[in-house]
Amino acid sequence: MNANTTTQNVADNRNWGGMTWLLALVPLILLGVTLTYLVVTGGGLTELAGPPVEVLTIQQITLPEPGLIRVEVINGSPQEITIPQVLVDDAYFGFTVEPSTTIPRLGRAVYSIPYPWVEEETHHIVLISSTGVTFEGEIAAAVQTPQPTGNLFVQFGLVGLYVGIVPVFLGMLWYPFMRRLGSRAMNFILSLTIGLLIYLAVGTWLDANEFGGELPAFIQAVPLVIFIALGTLGILLAVGRLDRKAETPPLRVAYQIALGIGLHNLGEGLAIGAAFASGEAALGTFLILGFTLHNITEGVGIAAPVVRQNPGLKHFALLILLAGGPAILGTWLGSFAFDPVLATIFLAIGVGAILQVVWEVGKLVARDYTRLNQSFINWTTLAGAAAGIAIMYFTAFLVKF
Repeated sequence: MNANTTTQNVADNRNWGGMTWLLALVPLILLGVTLTYLVVTGGGLTELAGPPVEVLTIQQITLPEPGLIRVEVINGSPQEITIPQVLVDDAYFGFTVEPSTTIPRLGRAVYSIPYPWVEEETHHIVLISSTGVTFEGEIAAAVQTPQPTGNLFVQFGLVGLYVGIVPVFLGMLWYPFMRRLGSRAMNFILSLTIGLLIYLAVGTWLDANEFGGELPAFIQAVPLVIFIALGTLGILLAVGRLDRKAETPPLRVAYQIALGIGLHNLGEGLAIGAAFASGEAALGTFLILGFTLHNITEGVGIAAPVVRQNPGLKHFALLILLAGGPAILGTWLGSFAFDPVLATIFLAIGVGAILQVVWEVGKLVARDYTRLNQSFINWTTLAGAAAGIAIMYFTAFLVKF
């Protein structure tokens, strides 16, 4: 270490002395004084103050047992809110509440209402604040909320199996056929995979925002989804850069595709489980049939990168489990422990993961065309991507309504 370096280090230490920290704190102290003044005086406009703004989100309504309704709420108001009265089907009913009828800002409360709800009928719930503001919720078709039992656990697990594992497995059965295809045909299949993934990224984004729409406004669901997706994409790209190899191995690309598809299938499982938990069994059955057909092309996309090599049955089994298994987990969570916050976060991560896979598959196709001294943008890749989007779009007719 030379003299100049030593002098620089001493100077740096001196720069971080007490006076430096004091100068950094002065703006924060003055900001605290300003905010205190605004809270105490109302900014000098207290004579123009109106009624308080009250925002309450009914997060979830469940029917844990006959004769009982449970309502979970979150206070998104700028101040605490008191909910002392409850109406069920236009009649006042008694209730118990945890922790209190006065809910602090950003706080939660659970209202338990003894009410003789009727199987498969619609019931309306109104919460009334101390200032007379009403907050309404509805039970579309009253059915007892599934409780975790061994039998139901197995049944919902089988539903996830039919929706996730089975169609991915069937799609991968095209692997021997794809091995017989020429280079141009395989580039078409890989481009088709890009189209499938682009559609899944858009669909997962919309699903994340749909779940996020059930959240209180202060959570800011749309920015949350965007930043989590971009953060996931950035992290995955940075991790990929840690490997000094110029090319990503095809088997790793296949695993990345399976992971992205698995996160998407988690959302499908959540939707199915939530449908059954809310008493909409017909909708749940409709979703099972539609998603099973919709997902069969996912196996093709997973197998496409490894058609020029034989990774072995063990890797195929792991790929199928990684892509389809989350549908089982999602069905369990949606049925027994649905949480729109976690659903939104998981799906946002899925968006970022799928976009990273689009990048990796695109590089795989581009490398092949570079070896052939051809442009990546050509009619084969465009037609393949368009075909992938079209397949997913038209099979989605069975799950959109």
